[in-house]
Amino acid sequence: SDVGLDIEKGISFREHVSLSVEGLTCTGCETKLYKALHDIRGVSNLHTSLVLSQAEFDLDEQACPVDDLVKAVEKATGFSCQRLSSTGQDLDLIVNADAKAFVERKYPVGIALMSVLGPREIRVTFDPTIIGARAVLEAAFGSELKLSARRTTSDLETGQKHVRRTAWVTLLSAVLTIPVLVLAWAPLDPRPVVYGAVSLALATAVQFLVAGQFYVSALRALIFTRTMEMDLLVVLSTTTAYLCSVVSFAFAVRGRPLPIGEFFETSTLLVTLIMLGRLVSAFARQKAVAAVSVRSLQRQTAVLCDQDGGNSREIDARLLQYGDLFRVDPDSRIVTDGVVVIGATEVDESVVTGEALSIDKRPGSLVVAGSTNGSGVIVVRLTNLPGNNTISTIAAMVDEAKFQKAKTQELVDLIASWFVPVVLVLATATFLVWIAIGIAVRHQGAGTSVVNAITYGVSVLIVSCPCAIGLCVPMVIVVGGGAAAKHGIIVKSATVYENGRKVSHVAFDKTGTLTEGKLQVADEAVLAPDEQLALSVTLGLVDISKHPVSAAITSHMKARGVRAATLTGVRSIAGKGIEGTYNGDPVRCGNSRFLSLEDLPEVQRLLSKGLTVFCVTIKHKPMCVFGLSDRVRPETNLVLAELKNRKIAISLLSGDDAGATESLAAQLGVPLSNVRSRCSPADKQKYLKGLVRGKHDRIVFCGDGTNDAVALAQADIGVHMSTGSEIARTAADVVLLRPSLNGLLVLLDLSHAAMHRVYLNFAWSFVYNLFAILLAAGAFVHARIAPQYAGLGEIVSVLPVILVALQLRF
Repeated sequence: SDVGLDIEKGISFREHVSLSVEGLTCTGCETKLYKALHDIRGVSNLHTSLVLSQAEFDLDEQACPVDDLVKAVEKATGFSCQRLSSTGQDLDLIVNADAKAFVERKYPVGIALMSVLGPREIRVTFDPTIIGARAVLEAAFGSELKLSARRTTSDLETGQKHVRRTAWVTLLSAVLTIPVLVLAWAPLDPRPVVYGAVSLALATAVQFLVAGQFYVSALRALIFTRTMEMDLLVVLSTTTAYLCSVVSFAFAVRGRPLPIGEFFETSTLLVTLIMLGRLVSAFARQKAVAAVSVRSLQRQTAVLCDQDGGNSREIDARLLQYGDLFRVDPDSRIVTDGVVVIGATEVDESVVTGEALSIDKRPGSLVVAGSTNGSGVIVVRLTNLPGNNTISTIAAMVDEAKFQKAKTQELVDLIASWFVPVVLVLATATFLVWIAIGIAVRHQGAGTSVVNAITYGVSVLIVSCPCAIGLCVPMVIVVGGGAAAKHGIIVKSATVYENGRKVSHVAFDKTGTLTEGKLQVADEAVLAPDEQLALSVTLGLVDISKHPVSAAITSHMKARGVRAATLTGVRSIAGKGIEGTYNGDPVRCGNSRFLSLEDLPEVQRLLSKGLTVFCVTIKHKPMCVFGLSDRVRPETNLVLAELKNRKIAISLLSGDDAGATESLAAQLGVPLSNVRSRCSPADKQKYLKGLVRGKHDRIVFCGDGTNDAVALAQADIGVHMSTGSEIARTAADVVLLRPSLNGLLVLLDLSHAAMHRVYLNFAWSFVYNLFAILLAAGAFVHARIAPQYAGLGEIVSVLPVILVALQLRF
């Protein structure tokens, strides 16, 4: 939680809240949820996701407690909401008593929260640094509890619940509808009153037991959030068909049957087909989300063992805790992140990083969750629990994009907001036109004309489907995110897909991006009288930094047996260097411009060799000068050649000296007019801002260091190499898990493919609704959609949208 201070209101506690929401079926539902949350005082930074069935936002708990907010949202929308924990670890347990009474007890040390999941099932949120999962299960509550069955992730679990519930309701509707169809269509003896009475009873059951949910949803939307959604069309169409049948049956009972007869089969079959359409749509959407879920890589069990690999036992992976050692057998998946203690093997990390070649692992090597062990047996010391390992981190970054709205989505939301009112107008116009045609052209009676017009109006109401339009963008973003993750690319922003197809310029950082970032000291000059002291002070200054230059100097010093001197006040200056104090004297290191040493003969000598120059001063006098060399990434030339082939301009921005930067630019064929050396973070930002481009052109910046964070945020698409700093990763829109620039080309290709599918889905949605409404309205002389079959519209419209999005996987 963040604590803020307002002089007038006092201290406010702002907490980030995530809700799992059951009941979201279409864009109208998402709009209703968004408005309900948006209208609550204290809510800010609100994001909702139809595909994930989740909402997340910041909440001022003094303005509105979380429990009150959940109740208000459930009342306004009719959805079921459950809060997702954002801190600590969760463990679902079966208790031997009533769950509600159990969670009221005093929490043991390390337990942060307990919530009820069922009559005898609870969820315990605990701090794993204080108490381990096995201790929670076996000892924390004085008696051994049972581990409940494993649940899927919240988005998949919510989807599965919705599919199961929809399936049962659809089955009930079908059971009630089939007898009505038999009585209406089978060649039975004519007993209109008896058959009509049975049909009335069954149709009434369908209307209230099955279609009743649509009434509640539509009324809640109108009253609480003032929106007209898809359920309103369902209510109007099914109610009209049902009431007309009731009126017709009443006339038949009185011995004055109307010429049209009753048509209970229309309302019942209509409701059943609507439910079938929603079932198929929900099932397909849930399967699409599951198919690209990164969390499916998480292994469910672990083999605990001793230091030497003996005394092993298999446990549920949820029961792992800090300090554990686990064994990884040949050809098995690694359960979580850790460090190899015993054994040697090769590990396939392709499913996590996209790196095709297996990587050798020995004692001291890091292994990551989800990767596959080769032929050796290794013992690993756990470093991250399954809920906080590499898979969870990647999945969280992928989910980040699913909560964001692409700019194309703004057009979708605008269309969806007007869709229902427009359809109501069209249905009314259809109804009036067919009354006029019946009376004036066909010379029918008023009653017959009205009932006939109602069938056309009902068909128009129900056959139109905004769900396909609403899913055009989010389904592509979800599937695209999963497809990118399989190539070792994490897309954190939904706008990447739109901007990626319009890229006209790519700017690269040098060290660690175009080059491998594995710098080596190629030359050095010690200018201080005491060489050992100079090197010792230098090591004390650079040892804290993770920058590739500092890391290279540190490795070089330690290889020579140099011991670091103790410095005080050491701090990094982004894009320039590091400064500190040694025995009261100021010590600084960094590039020659930062230290005003460009004219020093030793600096000029190293620059003439095309080396990266690193200088150290004490009391503003030169102490050491190092020249470092780096290797260009093996794929750099091919990637830059392909970008040029696509008519994409290339720039090189570096904080390095001009000699090393221009030497690399010449080697890679980057024009000197697009090269900038000795760049500070502000210089890189200024350069990107000043690039001349057309209205629809987009700029990519690719970097890795903390000093690149500003440029990554400034560019339309910021691409971060995974070997870089955490600050830069946070600022970026895209993270390349595999340290290879080939991921940039894959990203551009994926952007083109994704937006192609978005536009294809838009086209299909437009064509479907246009022709479906025309057919339903009777615009074609010899073809129409009967009202009882109009409910199939959701299947016909939504299924192609999901299938087109799923093509991104292949």
